Amino acid sequence: MRKICVVTGTRAEYGILSGLMRRLKATEGVCLQVVATNMHLSPAYGMTVNEIIEDGFDVDFRIPLPLDDDSPHGTVHAMGVAMTGLSDAYARLNPDLVLILGDRYEMLSAASAAVVFGIPVAHLHGGEITEGAYDDSIRHAITKLSTYHFTSTEEYRNRVIQMGEEPERVFNVGSPAVDEISRFTPMTIDELASDIGVPLAEDFIIVTFHPVTMQPGEAKSQTMALLQAIEEVFLNGAENGKVGVIVTMPNSDAEGREVAKLFSDWCRGSEGRAIAVTSLGRKRYYSALAHAAAVVGNSSSGLIEAPSFGVPTLNVGDRQKGRTRGNTVVDSKVEKKDIAEGLQRVLSKEMRAYCRIHGENPYHQPGTVESIHRMLTHLPMHKCMPKHFFDFNR
Repeated sequence: MRKICVVTGTRAEYGILSGLMRRLKATEGVCLQVVATNMHLSPAYGMTVNEIIEDGFDVDFRIPLPLDDDSPHGTVHAMGVAMTGLSDAYARLNPDLVLILGDRYEMLSAASAAVVFGIPVAHLHGGEITEGAYDDSIRHAITKLSTYHFTSTEEYRNRVIQMGEEPERVFNVGSPAVDEISRFTPMTIDELASDIGVPLAEDFIIVTFHPVTMQPGEAKSQTMALLQAIEEVFLNGAENGKVGVIVTMPNSDAEGREVAKLFSDWCRGSEGRAIAVTSLGRKRYYSALAHAAAVVGNSSSGLIEAPSFGVPTLNVGDRQKGRTRGNTVVDSKVEKKDIAEGLQRVLSKEMRAYCRIHGENPYHQPGTVESIHRMLTHLPMHKCMPKHFFDFNR
């Protein structure tokens, strides 16, 4: 029996992994183990561990983290708690492989602990660049701690190899989320509105804005600039009684609580026209993307997932700076005037029609989930697998 342990800490990364997890769970000879931590176990972030359970997965180990303090001191403390909890999880579960995605601090703890236990790590979405967040450095650190790498583009595969990883262990497979979207049937807009519990405007936007952790102290002013631009360009003309702005709340990053409070207060002041949600869940979020007029903010979803729905994205600020983007993405500075101009562009009939007809997603490859599944069930997995530094000069 091959024991594959998935460590998940946020709604976003679980949504990307869930299709692969379903396939692994249904595979004879594979024991899927799930470790839930961080935002999944916090009522303030929607207690999204319940979504994992509702999807039919057993949660084998839970590691609650202290999330009341989102300062650097509090975040590092949470990393230490995560490391201790993962030590207990690995000792109890004894996995043959740890599967993680992305670049968050709890994933760095997961990879670090696995290395000490001698457990090979499979890492998804390595090699990417997001210069506006310290997640960028964390992602590259996880690459060096990992044994196998599943990248979302060939450019990212080359970058992982450039960091000294052996080419035969680095696979360009595309994004699992984008692969899942190709088989997804969205709810109708009426079904979505009923499920959310609010009437939706015919044209609504999805807003997600996270603190830019490499620009400390700027979260409040940046969030206010975004909200003021939305009010000026979009919300003032919105129909009363129908929600025109769906805000999905930020992650548990430094200054995240301040951003969340600003959004909550703003939505209360725009009652009937804007709502803030801690988590839509994968089905509702993808359905919202399918019907949205545009995606606005600085989430990776606007670059990776939204293009598959033919929806334009206004990418605000530097958080995603350096990440590959397709022709549906418009960039703006974090200034009210620039955001307002960007909103006008992505909401124009011309831009929306162009994205529907000509939109391209650089993260799409057919059969991504199947490819990763096949390799996870066949690649060698044993304790203390050696790694050799691949040197271009030899």
